[in-house]
Amino acid sequence: MAALAISSLNLSHRPLQSSFLLSSSNPSSLLTINFLPKKFPKSNKLRTLIVAKSNDSDSADASDRLISALCYFYPFFDGIQYGKFVITQFYPIQAIVEPLIPAIRVFKSFPFNGFLVFLTLYFFVVRNPNFSRYVRFNTMQAIVLDVLLIFPDLLERGFNPKGGIGLDLVMSLDSTVFLFLLVCLIYGSSSCILGQLPRLPIVADAADRQVL
Repeated sequence: MAALAISSLNLSHRPLQSSFLLSSSNPSSLLTINFLPKKFPKSNKLRTLIVAKSNDSDSADASDRLISALCYFYPFFDGIQYGKFVITQFYPIQAIVEPLIPAIRVFKSFPFNGFLVFLTLYFFVVRNPNFSRYVRFNTMQAIVLDVLLIFPDLLERGFNPKGGIGLDLVMSLDSTVFLFLLVCLIYGSSSCILGQLPRLPIVADAADRQVL
């Protein structure tokens, strides 16, 4: 029985011994040569993947979330006049807008406030590499959304009916624009607060092209 056990033991270690003999005669160094190199590349590879994921992600800290959420108030304040029909007809919307009235009055107190905010956000935030891409992308979305307000404004200036079906069309257009701004404000700000990356319809692709 003892001879059988010794024979079995030798057979079970034979593959390990033959593998070790190919590298060195010192068992302690053999462990270092044969096993550690197999682990180190895996660790380095894992470390590289973690760093790459951190650099490419659109995650943000609390300050980035707050700045991004506040940016979506800019196009909403700039286009609040399109809600003159909806706000007076629907109390829930009026309840949402009412707490923002003081800030809207400050924003509208000077005719060039909108333009100054646009320049500030674009040159000091979007074009500033010190801000994260998360902040710059959300800011650019808000800017593009505000720029799109030029089209309904031009349409109203060129087509300003006093009554009839023309006035109904203008009311429908204004209400649609306002509701779109309101939805973008709620969706964009709430997503930023939660740390998610909102992608607004129509404007997200244009913002992507501007933010490197």
